[in-house]
Amino acid sequence: MKVLVTMVLCTVMLMSSGFTDEADVLKVDVKATGPDTFQFFVTVRHEDKGWDHYANKWDVVASDVTVLATRTLHHPHENEQPFTRSLGGVTIPTGISAVTIQAHDSVHGFGGKTVTIQLPR
Repeated sequence: MKVLVTMVLCTVMLMSSGFTDEADVLKVDVKATGPDTFQFFVTVRHEDKGWDHYANKWDVVASDVTVLATRTLHHPHENEQPFTRSLGGVTIPTGISAVTIQAHDSVHGFGGKTVTIQLPR
């Protein structure tokens, strides 16, 4: 019983600390740079643990789960949390009015918090 209580308390403390094992999208800003072209500024939080476990990309995704663009993150951000990276030149078809940004880490894949944002058209 003591072990179970300890495990539950540890889980609650980890969840309340603000960090989970998955990469979370915290904030997204987007600006139109052309008729169907956009630049995204995405803030991600992940408890990077070096090259073996870090947030390694984020995707811009349409409502039908089509990946419209990917921003690859080429290294861990252990000492920069949360961090913001941009991606420009993203072409999004006229019929799409909102997109979801999802982050990915090298161990768990997708699964953290996402942000859906309306496009400024």
